[in-house]
Amino acid sequence: MSLKNFENFLLNIPEVKSPERKLDLKSRFKWTLIALVLYFIMANTMLYGFDRTAENYFKNIQVILASNFGTLMTLGIGPIVTASIVLQLLVGGKILRFDLSNPRDRLFFNNLQKFLAIVFTVFEAAVLVFTNALPAEGNRFDYKILIILQLAIAGTLLIYLDEVVTKYGIGSGIGLFILGSVSQEIAWRGFNPFSTGEAPDGLLPRFIYTLIKGYPDFLLIIPFIATITILAIVIYLEGVRIEIPIAYGRFMGMKTRFPIKFIYASVIPVIFASILMANVQLWARILENLGYPILGHAGTANTSPTGIVKYFTIPSPIYSGNFDPIHAFIYSIILISLAIIFSIFWVELTNMNAKAVAMQLKQFGFTLPGFRSDTRVLEQILQRYIPVVTILGGATVGFLAAFGDVTGALGGGTGLLLTVGILHRMYEEIAREKAFEMFPALKKIFGE
Repeated sequence: MSLKNFENFLLNIPEVKSPERKLDLKSRFKWTLIALVLYFIMANTMLYGFDRTAENYFKNIQVILASNFGTLMTLGIGPIVTASIVLQLLVGGKILRFDLSNPRDRLFFNNLQKFLAIVFTVFEAAVLVFTNALPAEGNRFDYKILIILQLAIAGTLLIYLDEVVTKYGIGSGIGLFILGSVSQEIAWRGFNPFSTGEAPDGLLPRFIYTLIKGYPDFLLIIPFIATITILAIVIYLEGVRIEIPIAYGRFMGMKTRFPIKFIYASVIPVIFASILMANVQLWARILENLGYPILGHAGTANTSPTGIVKYFTIPSPIYSGNFDPIHAFIYSIILISLAIIFSIFWVELTNMNAKAVAMQLKQFGFTLPGFRSDTRVLEQILQRYIPVVTILGGATVGFLAAFGDVTGALGGGTGLLLTVGILHRMYEEIAREKAFEMFPALKKIFGE
């Protein structure tokens, strides 16, 4: 059965209307803030009928999925990301073909992605509820249905909030929600002044407490040092690139440079790696519950994981009393290796390899100065750099993510990597919009 059979249905899925005129920066800030406030409200609203004594099995990936267990945002952006990945795989594998320059095809593509995201929202909610990973109070069937319904409505609202931010706000909704999730984690874990015991729960207030009591625990400062270190390194690496001189043949050989970023595949590979490692933990728990603990014991609130799954689980931070250096080392090697593998996979899948980039440059009329216009020459030059930065960039983001996890950096290693990338893109967009407002003539030059 072809997708054409569902064309009328998909083309008529409700969408957020595009603004009739280009919004100024102040209006875009307003819509961004509204979307962020609504996200925080849902992320702090508990599910009705949910068993609040349940254990959170997904705390290791909550930050990168912008989720909060037991609330309306239990699924976070997971269904949206899953739908996007599935569609990218289908398009990249030439199973589905779209001409995104065609408005009808673009609408069809966007609505298909939206529909898949809604389907995955309902599916993931049902799986979590009926496997008791998200248990209902008293295991009541009516509460289970009610929880699925709440998650489906909240997930659908999040999908449309993402569209609102994309059309009316700054950046993308997914990036904004991740940023909000990481920021909340940093603020709560680092600076929470409230206490569930003798000392405050936040690391900085707890350090001040130990300092006042006369036995300062300087290990509590390690997460702050690690956080600042990772932020500084990632900010620096965002600007590291190889620039290849090229000429634009259509404008009398006008010369420019083609940049190849050091973190070539961005932080996407480490997201895939983190989600894969979380799935290993989930399957270990499922197999253990079925009586086949072939991956080991997944661990609980009171017990540590054992077996193979142990090394796919984030280790206790270096400042804790039960830090295991062997666990931390093997975990880091696995995460770095997976990041490299997914970097190579992502570059090939998204047509970022040397051959595809050479073809794209050729189509736009670019050539190498001093060489005849031949795609093979461009490909040969690009082949010197792209495979190298793909592997080195993947290894670097994998190392930084592992370093953040092992040192207990605020927001987690992967969360910090995402935060810097999102903030960098938002800064560039704000700077561009500010320049357009100050110099309207630039809009014509850049085709805005």
